[in-house]
Amino acid sequence: MEHRHLQGAGLGLRRALMGALADAPTAAIDFLELAPENWLGLGGYYPRALAALGERWPLVCHGLSLSLGSPDPLDGALLDQLKGFFQRYEVPLYSEHLSYCSADGHLYDLLPLPFTEEAVHHVAGRIRQVQERLERRIAVENISAYLRPPGTLGEAEFICAVLAEADCDLLLDVNNAYVNGVNHGEDPVAFIRALPPERVVYIHVAGHYREATDLLIDTHGAAVVDPVWSLLGVAYDHCGVRPTLLERDFNLPPLPQLLAEVETIRHLQRQGGWRHAACA
Repeated sequence: MEHRHLQGAGLGLRRALMGALADAPTAAIDFLELAPENWLGLGGYYPRALAALGERWPLVCHGLSLSLGSPDPLDGALLDQLKGFFQRYEVPLYSEHLSYCSADGHLYDLLPLPFTEEAVHHVAGRIRQVQERLERRIAVENISAYLRPPGTLGEAEFICAVLAEADCDLLLDVNNAYVNGVNHGEDPVAFIRALPPERVVYIHVAGHYREATDLLIDTHGAAVVDPVWSLLGVAYDHCGVRPTLLERDFNLPPLPQLLAEVETIRHLQRQGGWRHAACA
């Protein structure tokens, strides 16, 4: 399977949702996303239940621990496990964070890279190695950040350079663009419009926590807010309608409430499709 076959609106798979999803109408969502590290090596019920869900919906994978920007060597054993997992469940798309989470040990957070030419060359080379080892293209995600390491490039400029040098795709996280815009006094609309539309293959939307007027925390633990929905429309206008995931990691409401947000994505996708058709 290739990412071009992926379409529509998806939902993040959490184990607490598995029972409700087993009884949900197949037409309610178009795909599920999971963190593969949380499923590797499991036996018994979970692989069987995951296979059953995979019979109904495509399973997309979004990694947590590859640490693309780390100074440490890439984890070859993990890459081999991932490759087998992708083959077993016919995963159409794999993405990872444009960040690092290890440096002589695990750091338990997704930390921002400096926006420098040196960092571009470092992380792009590692992405190429990953793609060669997995024998597939991957997408990298713009992350939320609470500080800006010293650098000579803007965030969009840095991302564009990495995508070009690595020849990989982009997972555009619209909520992260909004969070960074508030936290760093930047324009999320200008950020999105500066990204190469042909590289965007997948989109995330999520909720966040407002700590202060100028500090948002990317929690994935609340409903999506109106400014983020508006930015999703901006993203569709810029790059066209792309498969889009609703991320919700905790404070999980009943499944019907999540499906209502998935339906909001579909509504915006229909609007985006109509606008593109009108402009064609």
